[in-house]
Amino acid sequence: MISASARERVLKAVEAAGDELVDFTAALIKIPTVNPPGMEYQTGAEVLGRRLRDCGFEVHYLEADGRPEHTPDFPRVNVVGRRQGERPRPTVHLNGHIDVVPAGHGWTVDPFAGIVRDGRIYGRGACDMKAGLAAAVFAAEAIRRADVPLGGSIEISGTVDEESGGLAGVAWLAERGHLTARTVDHVIIPEPLNVDRVCLGHRGVYWFEVTTHGRIAHGSMPFLGASAIDQMRRVLEHIHHELIPRLASRTTSVPVVPDLARHATINVNGIAGGQPVDGIQTPCVADQCRAVFDRRFLLEEGFEATREEIVELLERLATERNGFRYDLRDLMVVHPTHTPADSPLVTVLDRHILDVLGRPASHVASPGTYDHKHVDRIGGIRNCVAYGPGVLDLAHQPDEWCSVDDLVNATKVLALSLLTLTES
Repeated sequence: MISASARERVLKAVEAAGDELVDFTAALIKIPTVNPPGMEYQTGAEVLGRRLRDCGFEVHYLEADGRPEHTPDFPRVNVVGRRQGERPRPTVHLNGHIDVVPAGHGWTVDPFAGIVRDGRIYGRGACDMKAGLAAAVFAAEAIRRADVPLGGSIEISGTVDEESGGLAGVAWLAERGHLTARTVDHVIIPEPLNVDRVCLGHRGVYWFEVTTHGRIAHGSMPFLGASAIDQMRRVLEHIHHELIPRLASRTTSVPVVPDLARHATINVNGIAGGQPVDGIQTPCVADQCRAVFDRRFLLEEGFEATREEIVELLERLATERNGFRYDLRDLMVVHPTHTPADSPLVTVLDRHILDVLGRPASHVASPGTYDHKHVDRIGGIRNCVAYGPGVLDLAHQPDEWCSVDDLVNATKVLALSLLTLTES
């Protein structure tokens, strides 16, 4: 149990560092670590690494050797810092991704200026998730400045490519033994799920590609051919009229937000068939059509049943419609993750959210995925959640921002949680 004196000293240290916390968040935003293609990753890692070293961490830069994304033009550089207390364990690892999505259009401020105005920090990555990285650093630093002894150890990592799957980031670290249950007890990912919510996990993902095959013929005599686009239309009709109503009737017991995301869903990411529409046209019946689908499945469904449902739909079309031919290709599979609400990690965060904010925490799960999947499936670390500053709905939006109050409060929660988790 944290003493009242230690608690007050740590909270005061966070408040005293408020301006530094905001300035460091703005400094991270000013580095355009845009993914794709993976710009300025090394710069982002070095800025974070220098700050960690200034805060008493032993720092290592880890390049994702062996990953195809890691190239001389766009090196995938991760940074990991460790500060040991009185003993090596327990170890709490705070992980944040340094990459951001492209700024896009519609901004009224410079997306990479790190503007602070009216109690908000603006910029691409302000909430997703450079504010979270800054909160992690200053939560650990507040403990040091308050001169409160640390029982176990703290690790902080800044990793790459989360926005594109995290394979050269957290997945690579876990595969190489830098982030596994052998050395780490708890992982907190300060993603922007709102300052009073603890995110327990996420739905599953099954991305797949369906290719339908036709027979090319002269466009003036389409009856001599078979259109692959028409075949794909039949696939889409069956999905729309048959599969989607079935998915809408399925609901998970996991607290996914928003409410509609508690149902299983499917989305068509893209379709390409026949000739490119931007080029010179020739009169041909399309002999091939491809579509990529994004199926979000529930913990209760499981992947095998999810995939089999797609196979059954396609096989039935092949049986019922003479000449229907298809290929199915799996593109990506992410299994659902769910940390139990009675996990000691969740219990500690709940306690300190109530302590700092004066209101109880709510438990949610993410509609999309984040690096929890790699921590769990590859690293084998069961106690992992997302908690950090920022409003989820603002992620990837124009004029993205994070509240300064939320940034400071989340840092307080993280600092107290680090003390509690490392003393056991």
